[in-house]
Amino acid sequence: MRPLLPLWAALLVSIAGGAVLDLSFPDVGWWPLAVVGVGMSLVALIGRGVGGALLSGLAFGASFHLIHIMWITRYLGVIPWFALAGIETLFLAVGSIPIALAYRWMPRVLPARWAQLTLLPLLIAGLWTARELFMGSWPYTGFPWGRIGMSQSESPLAHLASWVGVSGLTFLMVAFSAAVIEWLRARRVRDVRTAAPAAILAVVLLVTPAWTTASAGTLRVGAVQGNGPSGYFDERERNSVLNAQLEATAPLLGEEMDVLLWPEGGIDSDPLQNASTASVLDALSERVDAPLIVNAATTRGEDTFNTSMLWVAGEGAVALHDKANPVPMGEYVPDRWFYEMIVPDLIGLIQREYTPGTNPPFFDVEGVGVGLAICFDVIYDAVIWDGARDGAQVYMFQTNNADFRDTDENLQQLAFARMRAIETGRAVVNLSTVGTSQVIAPDGSTIDGLPAGEAGAMLTDVPLRSGLTPAVVAGGGIQFVLGWGSVVAFALLGVTAWRRSRAHAKTPAPSGTGVERGA
Repeated sequence: MRPLLPLWAALLVSIAGGAVLDLSFPDVGWWPLAVVGVGMSLVALIGRGVGGALLSGLAFGASFHLIHIMWITRYLGVIPWFALAGIETLFLAVGSIPIALAYRWMPRVLPARWAQLTLLPLLIAGLWTARELFMGSWPYTGFPWGRIGMSQSESPLAHLASWVGVSGLTFLMVAFSAAVIEWLRARRVRDVRTAAPAAILAVVLLVTPAWTTASAGTLRVGAVQGNGPSGYFDERERNSVLNAQLEATAPLLGEEMDVLLWPEGGIDSDPLQNASTASVLDALSERVDAPLIVNAATTRGEDTFNTSMLWVAGEGAVALHDKANPVPMGEYVPDRWFYEMIVPDLIGLIQREYTPGTNPPFFDVEGVGVGLAICFDVIYDAVIWDGARDGAQVYMFQTNNADFRDTDENLQQLAFARMRAIETGRAVVNLSTVGTSQVIAPDGSTIDGLPAGEAGAMLTDVPLRSGLTPAVVAGGGIQFVLGWGSVVAFALLGVTAWRRSRAHAKTPAPSGTGVERGA
């Protein structure tokens, strides 16, 4: 197979494809461009060998990641930006090699046109999804920030996530892009049969309705965005963030509510250790006549946690949930001794060493199940699915975006929260210290919201839901089949292609050939 593009053109297309893919995510959010960006990456890989695939993958990955997570430079500068974008780019580039080899091997093993139009796009989509799953889980806890499916929070494709999860949506979108490419490569555009695989995928993507969960009443939620000095490098006095939250809560005093929600880091002292802070929370719970869901850094024994607490007046913290996936290089430094040898000044700024939590992401709030995710935990599927399986009827996501004010980060994270609402069929209260905060309906629409960078409070009747979507029930199995199934299929394809190449090499030349006559 000859490459569709010369290498220089493939590199240019890859660079452009990465930028196009980023435009499908907020704040631009032109969701159809996700399919276009994927297609540009695939076109650059068709016919490439290992070296060409690696270079094309590096060009695509660098273009996408350097743009997509530029918000990291807001406070931390270029070193963490280049480091994180660099490692993600390297993984994406290495993962491009199997995709390119699949394009080379499939015609050798299954040269029939039907295989190129159907099986090849499915294998390509599976390998892309497997790469995405790997990058989202390793090293440390991975960084599943740029998943293709997560770009679709405002699109008509998002409802598919309730059936197959975010990974399944990625698979179907990449399969559609690859099928369109194969249809065009067949050079029989007017032949309806060659267009059938792409057309079927398009119908599945556009027509499949969301899985509907059952209504289970409403919960009256007060949610407060204090807009306090909650950034890592913000100048503040003792209890400045707590006082900002109390001041922003004042308009809700005297209102009836079932629970009062504060964001991640809404308390800048440990109420489990600080009696004064605990008394403030007791008094607040009494005044609103409702339990509180609050968050602070807590210390238990020798460990420090990023902790959400269900606080009841006179009883204190009756339930705890600790963040399951602290952010490497942000909330803790893995292998600190190693990185201190490379960038000691930067690593020295990170004093926090949060321990991963093991308690469930779920609170029982006076008989109502509340699923939880603290900040970046919203991007980890298992945290979300565990909450639903434990009985969550609504989700409350607490986050602190103060370190990324005025960047795309808070809008990207809000889009992830919207996808989680659709995926689980449950409303989400996504609350930030500084915004953007919203109450999101189970279908992804916005019920209520607060603008970024302003203090404010919401009092919202949030719908409750019961029943599990197929994505929650079978999401892990879907990922296993798509990920490991694609790896196994690729390995079998490679072995078969290798054996056929060896058999072909050993086949003697037929009589009457030019070689024999020359002899």
